[in-house]
Amino acid sequence: MITAGGQSCGWMGVMLPLILAAFLHQSFATGAPPTPAQTTAAPHKDPGRPEKGTYNVTNGNNTICLLAYMGLQLNITYNSTSQNKTVQEVVNIKPSVTLASGSCESERAVLELKTDANKTVLTFVFTQNTTSSKYHLSEVSLTTVLDLQEGNFSAKNSSLDFLQGTVGYSYVCHMEQTLAVSQNLSVNIFQVQLQPFGVSGNTFGAVVECQLDEDDMLIPIIVGAALAGLVLIVLLAYLIGRKRSHAGYQTI
Repeated sequence: MITAGGQSCGWMGVMLPLILAAFLHQSFATGAPPTPAQTTAAPHKDPGRPEKGTYNVTNGNNTICLLAYMGLQLNITYNSTSQNKTVQEVVNIKPSVTLASGSCESERAVLELKTDANKTVLTFVFTQNTTSSKYHLSEVSLTTVLDLQEGNFSAKNSSLDFLQGTVGYSYVCHMEQTLAVSQNLSVNIFQVQLQPFGVSGNTFGAVVECQLDEDDMLIPIIVGAALAGLVLIVLLAYLIGRKRSHAGYQTI
């Protein structure tokens, strides 16, 4: 029985670090971002993260009715006649050369961004539900000139449901978001804070975090709690095994 008790403690001493190592490896593997699927498009050089800019819309009283602060990046896919292949352009919107304008109505707010000497026009339309006092991004459109050989590019979607918020509050999301507009256009938004309705005093209202930010904060808490629970279970199993080992010594 002495030998049996010694083997139990030895087994626990070996398995404890192995179980912890396996769990940690699985946790990091799960948390790693998935490898993006390859496409047939030939992307140009990645321009990096876009610079964040402030884009405001004023009403007839010269007061701000729409506030936006964000970084914007365009993903444009088109069939190049000159290169005879599908090409993907990644373009950053530069705030220093971008003019913001638009309009504000009771249930509709428009933010229009003109850049690249007005060759590129990016438009966001926000819609308010007066019954629920909620708003969302309902439409995105883009017109731009690719180059002299490729001509113009345009895309539009009027049935979107992105960036949902509450009237009088500003929508905030620190995580990067990709808004799929069409098969040929998506818009990456970085560290956004916006408020298309209920602006008071030309400043953002109280912040409402996006779901992506909440999930990002929740994952480390869940992993930490799971690790603590696993350590406790292994420790209890070790103590039980050790107690049985002592019981074996006492019997002899």
